[in-house]
Amino acid sequence: MSQSPSPAPLHTSNLASLPLLARGKVRDNYAVGEDRILMVATDRLSAFDVIMGEPIPGKGALLTQMALYWFERLGHIVPNHLTGEAPESVVAPEDLPQVQGRSMLVQRLRPLPIEAVVRGYLAGSGWKEYQESRSVCGVALPEGLTNAARLPRSIYTPAAKAAVGEHDENISFERTVEMVGPELAAQIRDVSIALYEAAAAIALDKGMIIADTKFEFGLDPTGRLVLMDEVLTPDSSRYWPVEGYEQALAAGENPPSFDKQFVRDWLEQAQVSGKPWNKTAPAPRLPREVIEKTAAKYREAHERLLG
Repeated sequence: MSQSPSPAPLHTSNLASLPLLARGKVRDNYAVGEDRILMVATDRLSAFDVIMGEPIPGKGALLTQMALYWFERLGHIVPNHLTGEAPESVVAPEDLPQVQGRSMLVQRLRPLPIEAVVRGYLAGSGWKEYQESRSVCGVALPEGLTNAARLPRSIYTPAAKAAVGEHDENISFERTVEMVGPELAAQIRDVSIALYEAAAAIALDKGMIIADTKFEFGLDPTGRLVLMDEVLTPDSSRYWPVEGYEQALAAGENPPSFDKQFVRDWLEQAQVSGKPWNKTAPAPRLPREVIEKTAAKYREAHERLLG
């Protein structure tokens, strides 16, 4: 199932043989006829909703292989958007180096405007909100929880999708009912929790905690709910190593994570023209050490999951 990673870092793809549909923070999407999309996972990295100028070597291939692993392992819970066809089969030979190992050929769906976020642990913005209100996104939680604590149960905390460069907005379950209707809203919630809990159990066996994650869904022409985009990669999920978790919990600290937190931490201290970076484009230039350490984090998550 694993594909060979592209040898050279790819910040932005430019396929000659297919029309470009859209560029996201990481993925470039190309139209394949009327009913399919070629998703190319570049080596771009975004932090604070700003795309960095430097690619993270190997990132796109690693994300693609992890997503394919999870689509395969979780296919019994909900259908996914993969067509089963080789991405290389729909591009001209000169485009192959930009496609091999980092692409998925998927069904074109009607995307739903909801980020389906599931949290099993108290972290990040959830921890900040809990300290103020003893709740996360309107979901009441018991007293006495600490940073990085496991929640009594997995909670569904959806967000409304924003345009590229904008922040997603946390919303209530009731708001999702208004957006897509009660039946579909409940199905998205229940499927998302089932996906998270199944994946969390698999990851735990491999020495990793999935603290939280987000899923995206679309509807196929028959109105069936389909899992789409990427799934359970370090870009959409907070992965922590099992070792060191208890110590971090006892100290009230964030456990180390297999994601771009290293970049975020560096950017928090970064200066532009002698002043702290204001988290708007353009981003500061990433030093080689930050690029290499970030790439190593992605590689370690991939190796733990896939061996």
